[in-house]
Amino acid sequence: MEKMRVGVIFGGASREREVSFAGGRTVYDNLDKNLFLPVPLFVDSFNNFVLLNWEYVYKGSIRDFYPPADALPPSANEFQVYAESLGSMDDNEQMRLISKTGTRIDPSGLKGLIDIAFLCLHGNDGEDGRIQGLLEYLKIPYTGSGILSSAIGMNKVVQKKLMQHAGFAVPEHISISREEFQQSSSSDIYNKIKNATGFPCVVKSANQGSSIGVSVIQSGDEKEVIAAIEKSLFIQNITLTEWDAWTFEDRVAWVRSVTDIREGIGMPVMIGNRVIYHPEELLSVISTLFGERENSIQICSVDTDNAVLIEAFIEGREFSCIVVEDERGQPLALPPTEIKKGKELFDYRSKYLPGLSRKITPIELPDAQIYEITNQCEKLFTALCFNVYARIDGFISKDGKVLLNDPNTTSGMMPSSFFFHQAAEIGLNPSQFITYIIRTSLAARIKDFKETNRFPLLLKNLDKAISSQLTGKKQRKRIAVLLGGFSSERHISVESGRNIYEKLASSGIYDPLPVFLTGSSAEHLMFKIPVNILLKDNADDIYEKISHYAVHPVISDIIYKAQGITERYTTGHNLEAPQRISYENLAELVDGVFIALHGRPGEDGAVQEQLQRIGLPYNGSGPASSKITIDKYQTNELLAKNGFLVARHEMANRSEWSTDAEAFYNHIEKTFVYPFICKPHDDGCSSAVKIIRNRDELQAYTQLSFRDNMEMDAKWMQVLKIKPKEEFPFRKSYMIEDLIGANGASRFLEITGGMLTSYNDQGELSYEVFEASEALSEGDILSLEEKFLAGQGQNITPARYSSDAYENKLISTQVKVQLERVARVLKVEGYARIDAFVRIYNVAKIEVVFIEVNSLPGMTPATCIFHQAAIAHYQPFEFIDRILDYGFKRYKKSTVLN
Repeated sequence: MEKMRVGVIFGGASREREVSFAGGRTVYDNLDKNLFLPVPLFVDSFNNFVLLNWEYVYKGSIRDFYPPADALPPSANEFQVYAESLGSMDDNEQMRLISKTGTRIDPSGLKGLIDIAFLCLHGNDGEDGRIQGLLEYLKIPYTGSGILSSAIGMNKVVQKKLMQHAGFAVPEHISISREEFQQSSSSDIYNKIKNATGFPCVVKSANQGSSIGVSVIQSGDEKEVIAAIEKSLFIQNITLTEWDAWTFEDRVAWVRSVTDIREGIGMPVMIGNRVIYHPEELLSVISTLFGERENSIQICSVDTDNAVLIEAFIEGREFSCIVVEDERGQPLALPPTEIKKGKELFDYRSKYLPGLSRKITPIELPDAQIYEITNQCEKLFTALCFNVYARIDGFISKDGKVLLNDPNTTSGMMPSSFFFHQAAEIGLNPSQFITYIIRTSLAARIKDFKETNRFPLLLKNLDKAISSQLTGKKQRKRIAVLLGGFSSERHISVESGRNIYEKLASSGIYDPLPVFLTGSSAEHLMFKIPVNILLKDNADDIYEKISHYAVHPVISDIIYKAQGITERYTTGHNLEAPQRISYENLAELVDGVFIALHGRPGEDGAVQEQLQRIGLPYNGSGPASSKITIDKYQTNELLAKNGFLVARHEMANRSEWSTDAEAFYNHIEKTFVYPFICKPHDDGCSSAVKIIRNRDELQAYTQLSFRDNMEMDAKWMQVLKIKPKEEFPFRKSYMIEDLIGANGASRFLEITGGMLTSYNDQGELSYEVFEASEALSEGDILSLEEKFLAGQGQNITPARYSSDAYENKLISTQVKVQLERVARVLKVEGYARIDAFVRIYNVAKIEVVFIEVNSLPGMTPATCIFHQAAIAHYQPFEFIDRILDYGFKRYKKSTVLN
C-alpha cells in the first residue's frame, strides 16, 4: 500500500516563523514512517513555496540556511538577519536564493506532490484562512480548521464580538485602529482606555500570535500606555538624549533588539518615507540623523498591524485547553493546563526553553470548575465553527468566572507545546496524535469539499493501514531512553531524551521505553514512565509527578470519553503507572540503552559502568573516557600534555577562598588578566560559563559558586546578569581560563565539530568527522538558549574558514585531522562533540585551540550535530540508528573477546 504523501508546510513570513519552522520539523520527524511520506514545504520571507532539501529541515533556525551564508552582505557588527534584510528582490534574485536550499514550487504544482497538507504556519497567511483558501482552490485537503474559522481565530477584535454575541464572558475590552492612534492625542487615547478597561490592562496586536507585541500595563502611566500601543503597532521611538548617553556597544545592542522579530519590530522598517532593510543600514541612518541633531526618530515596521486590542487585566488563574473532535465529530476538551510562571513575562524564552515555566495539568481547581472550563471550551469550539482541533486560552477569575481568551485554530507544535502535552494525557504519543490529526482532518475536508471520490479513497486506505499496523505489529528492538539526571542540564537532557524517544517511536524499527533517572552519585533512582509524564515540561515536573502519582478524576473521565480516539491509534499501554526499576530490571525490559543524560551522571561514566555490569549495550564512550571528558580541567591537562593547544587554566578552590578571600582574589588577578573565563570544571557544557571583567564580577561568581544551597543572592545575580531561573551550580571548586582571542589571526571563529565512530573491515575503530559548525553568539558566550532552543542561536554549517572554496576545503581538512587526533587521545567512542576556536593566519598556518569535549552531546531537535550529520547524508533517525548500531557491535565484540 502506498504511503500517504504529507506536505508539511512551515516557516512563512510572519513574526512567528521560527516557532512554525521548529513545529514543522517536529511534525516532519514524528510522522509515522509506516504510514506517511513527509514532504517538506518551506514558505520563505517572500511567500514562495520551496520544496526544501531535507537536510535544511534540521537546521536550528531559518537564519542558519536562508538566506545562504554566501548571500549575506558583510556585517561589521555581526547582525543576524532574515532574507527580507537583503533588500527589495526581484523574482530572479529570489530564485537564486531558493536554488541553494531547494526547488521553488508554483502553487498549482502542489497537487502533484502531496496528498494532504499539514499546516504548521503561524500568524498572517497561516492561521487567517488565506493558505486554507488557496488549498481549497487547488482541491488539496489540509489539516485543522477551515477558512471561516481560521479567519475568526486570527482576528482578536472579531473574536471578541462573536464571543460576546454568543453569550461567552470575555474581559472588558476596546480596540484602537492604527489610524485612530495616529490622529488622536495621547491624552485622548489614554482616557479612552482608562474609561473602558481601567488599569491594569493588557495591550496586544489585533492580528498577531499570542506572544507577539504584548504588554501588561500596571500603573496606568500615560507614557507607559502609549509605549505599549506603539509596541503592538511595531513602532519604536528613540531620542537624541538616549542615543548620546549610550556607548557604541549599547547602540549596537539596541539595534539588535529592535530588529529582532520575536521581541522587537523586525525588518524592514521605515524612517519617514525611507525603507531600510538591513540592521547595519539602520544603525548608520540613525547615527547620521542624530549627527545632524534630530531630536527624536520614529521607526515603523513595514509589516505592521492595523489595530490594537486592549483588555482589562484578569486577576486569576491562566489556562490553555486543546479541544479536538471525537470519532463522532463532537468537540472533546482535553485536560486544561495551568501556566505557572514567575513575575517575568511569559515570552518566547519562557514558553519554549524547558525549566522556565510550569504546565500543571489539569489546572489545580475543584472538579466542578475544571468541568466548567472544559464545557465552555467545547461550546466555543462549536460556536466559532472550528474543525479538528483548536487551542483555547482563558482565565478563571477569583470569583470563579471562566473568561475565554484568544482561541487559536493552530497550536504551537514544539515538542513541549500544549498540543502534545495534553494529547499525552489521554495516551497518545506525538506520532499517534499527528496521525489522529491527519485522519480527522481528511474526514473534515470530505464534508467541506463535498468530495465523493479521491478524498474518501485516501481515508479508506489510511484507515486500513492504521488498523493493519496495530494488529500486525512487527518485532521491534527494545531501547530504553535514559533521560533526566541530577545536573544543572537535566531539563535539556529531558528535551534530548524526548527527541530520541519520538524519533525511535515513529521509526517502525525500535520500541522505545522512556526511563527517568534522578537521585545522586551515591544512588541512581530510575523509573519507567508513561508518555504523559515523559511530556511534562521539565525534569523537576517529571519527578514531582512520579513522586505523587495519581490519575486525576477529571482526566480519568476524559480518557474514558476519548476511548473512541485512542482505540484507533494505540495499543493501550501508553498510560501505565510509573514504576521504580533497578539496573537489573532494566536488563529484563530492553535490548539496549540510549543514554540521553548531560553532565552527571551519564557523561562521567557512572551509568556506563552499571550498564556494562548488567550486560546492556549503550551509546557513546565507555567509562574511562567519560571520566576524563566530564572534567574540563583533566581534559585540558591531558590535551596539553599531548601537544594540543588549550587555554591557560587553573582551579579555584573553596578551601583557599575560605581561608583568605583577599589572597584568593589577588592570586587570580596576578595570574590572569581581565577579562577571563570562569566555569564549572565538571558539569554540562553551558551552565554558569561567564566572562569575568572585574573584581566585582569575580566576587559574584565566587560567592555564587561556593554558596551552601540552591538559593542565590539577588545582589550577586544582578552583578553577573543571571536570568530568572537560570541554573548556576554550586561546587567546592571552579575553573578559570584565559579568554581566547584572535592573537593576530586574519580569521578567528568558534566551532563545534561532531563525529561518529564505526568499525572498519579489520574490526578497527574508525572516525567519521563531520564538517564543523561555526557558532554565532549574540552575547559574549554562547547561551543555553542559543545552543539548544530552536530559533534562538545561529550556527553556520559548514563553518566559513575562507571565502575561497579550495582554501576552505584545505583548512577544513586540517581542522578535522586535529579533531580526530583529540578524539583518539581521549578514546572517544560512538559519537561526540568537540568545541574549539580556530585561528587562521593563512592556508598553511592554522591553530585549533580546544575548549571542551562532550561525550554525550545534546540531541535536542535544534542542536547543530544534526546539521552536521545531514551534510554527511544522515537523516536524524539514521544518525541515531548508527549510534545505537555501534553500541550493539561494541557489546558483541566485547563478549567475543571475553
